[in-house]
Amino acid sequence: MKIFGVDKNIILLGLVSFFTDISSEMIFSVFSVFFTVILGASTLLLGLIEGLADFSASSLDYVSGFLSDKTGKRKKYAGMGYAFSTLSKTLLLTANSVIFASLFRVVERLGKSFRGPPRDAWLSSLAEKENKGYSFAIHKTFDKSGAIIGPLIAYAILSFYGQTSSTFKFMFLIALIPAIIAVLILLLVKEKQEKPKKRENIFKAYKTLDKGFNQYLKTACIFSLAYFSFGFLLLKAYDVGFEIKDIVLLYALSNVSFVIFAVPVGKLGDKIGRFKIVCASYVLYLLISLGFILAQTKTLVAALFVLFGIFYSIDESQTKAYITDLEQRKKGTALGVYNFATGIVYLFASIIAGLLWKFNPNYTFIFGALIAMIALIYFVKSNKILKY
Repeated sequence: MKIFGVDKNIILLGLVSFFTDISSEMIFSVFSVFFTVILGASTLLLGLIEGLADFSASSLDYVSGFLSDKTGKRKKYAGMGYAFSTLSKTLLLTANSVIFASLFRVVERLGKSFRGPPRDAWLSSLAEKENKGYSFAIHKTFDKSGAIIGPLIAYAILSFYGQTSSTFKFMFLIALIPAIIAVLILLLVKEKQEKPKKRENIFKAYKTLDKGFNQYLKTACIFSLAYFSFGFLLLKAYDVGFEIKDIVLLYALSNVSFVIFAVPVGKLGDKIGRFKIVCASYVLYLLISLGFILAQTKTLVAALFVLFGIFYSIDESQTKAYITDLEQRKKGTALGVYNFATGIVYLFASIIAGLLWKFNPNYTFIFGALIAMIALIYFVKSNKILKY
């Protein structure tokens, strides 16, 4: 049975992500400001914690991707990841100190790490070859629709109850509800049985991946050095003059942009090739970084958040589809390697961003623009050599 032109189970996976993101984005839309303004942590510590969170979000990817390839069981490992993320959010109910908040931010991302590659490989197996980009885009549209609703709920709570520590506690409690719903929906999703792969050493599996994927991985790692935490964009908005509750709306705005453009971009990638789409994402990130250097008005900041949503729609869906184009035999392993490798770089990227921010916030964006340009040049040259 098909819904919106794709397998109904892709829609169900989309609903799982929808409710998960309502929960997560209620929290993440305010976390950087909660961490620095309410709890009093420094931007340097924020950079460190965000970097550790990004690393945690990819630290188990290779393991879960490899295991899902080896056993052919995607649902089992994706489900474990979703359940762990849900349980970790109970830590926020006692997040009255920097330590507890830091612990939650890192631990919750471990669940995301474990579920990502099995779910994306599962999604790829459910999609038809000619509309793979569209299928990934549909899934991410559901995902980011939740990321719109989550911040709006956070905005309503902050507006009604005030921007106090107790209000944040109440918000974190509410955020548990959609997370639990997501886990229950996942139980309804049918798994497409895949043959287990031959017995292989987990420490050697990555060596057998396609050379085109390995070359792209180098580009991705270079670009990831520019990929500082989204929290720094929210801090920039705060510095320009947005109130905490208004920053939540900016977060929602970027996700509205994501939802609007995800499907058209996915269809465009299916038509013209995902290499060009990935190139466009690097150009967009370069322009966004330059824009934040110049941003002194709320209007320009809002426009840049819209552009970031477009960039993110490519990075979150079309990059994954591109990887499964390059590596068609061991999709879970390839996705796991990609997430793990870029996650390590994200750690350093966020730390660098935090250090540069202490000297001058513009230095963070200058660095991001420079690295994005280098990644773009390297990607184009390597593609010409391999002719992918």
